[in-house]
Amino acid sequence: MGSFDVPLDGERGQLEAFLEEHRGAMEAALDGLTEDQARRRLVPSATTLLGLLKHVTWMQRVWFEECVGGKSRGELGLVASPDESFRLADGDTIASVTAAHREACATARKAVADLSLDAVVTGHRTGPRTVRWVYLQVLRELAQHGGHADILREQILAG
Repeated sequence: MGSFDVPLDGERGQLEAFLEEHRGAMEAALDGLTEDQARRRLVPSATTLLGLLKHVTWMQRVWFEECVGGKSRGELGLVASPDESFRLADGDTIASVTAAHREACATARKAVADLSLDAVVTGHRTGPRTVRWVYLQVLRELAQHGGHADILREQILAG
């Protein structure tokens, strides 16, 4: 269900529809690409299409498993910083990073399933916030990185 399917639904339904739409778009940016294309660096930073999906996977784990779930990054086996989360390991593939992303999304859905949008969560190191804030933060990041992915994909396909 997309965001245009829920204009009169409740706030939570709308937030979830937008999140799912952006999650799907991040994965779709890799559709039909080779492993080399997905790893291609077109900007001075470590940003690649595959690295973007790896980063948004990490980001969602930070917000839903650390902030909402209360587990530390160490306990979760996550790298410490956003910059590190873009870095690809030799074994990272489109299939493996996509599978990790889907697993993180499923875990995220479960983490907030029984919480109201007004519930206060305290697992993030910068302090408490509401579940609504977490949804909005994740949506903001997915939209921002989705734009990056669109541009990189366009450059790869034009090259």
